[in-house]
Amino acid sequence: MENRNPKNLNLFTIRFPVPAMVSILHRVSGVVLFVLMPLLTISLYWSLKNENIFNWVLFLFDSTLFKLIKCLMLWGIIHHLIAGTRHLLLDLHFGVDLIIARMTSKIVLVVSFLLTFIAGIWLW
Repeated sequence: MENRNPKNLNLFTIRFPVPAMVSILHRVSGVVLFVLMPLLTISLYWSLKNENIFNWVLFLFDSTLFKLIKCLMLWGIIHHLIAGTRHLLLDLHFGVDLIIARMTSKIVLVVSFLLTFIAGIWLW
């Protein structure tokens, strides 16, 4: 017998639970780190060539676009570290109860954005 229930495939109207959002953002932060890490590596490589290129890289990193990129990279590192630690603890069967899992998800979101905000102000 065929299931005739309507299916909602619009991801923008689906309400995800908080643990699902933390898991998705953990993957997004990993992609952000993967994409932006070559930029930092190439910048380091070029900055070590000579003093003029080093000063140019410093000038480039002081621009608004690169400050936003640095903040995005900072969020990626912080969120990936905190959410990854939470996932490792869940793999060890710590905090697998629904109430605790939801609470730790909220803590991960709040702490990662708070630390990113504080570090972003410090770096800006």
